[in-house]
Amino acid sequence: MQPKKIALFVVVVFVLYVVITDPAKAADYVQIGFEGVSTAAQSVGDFMTWVANGGK
Repeated sequence: MQPKKIALFVVVVFVLYVVITDPAKAADYVQIGFEGVSTAAQSVGDFMTWVANGGK
């Protein structure tokens, strides 16, 4: 369990460092992340529509 806590701590420190030292770049990273999630959700929706239509 200890390695997980250390890894989480390192990730949190890195995120805080990026946000504090370069907020614009941090905002770009967040935007890229949201775009990725949005694209993935759209793809799942398209697939489910395709399946609901009988795979046509």
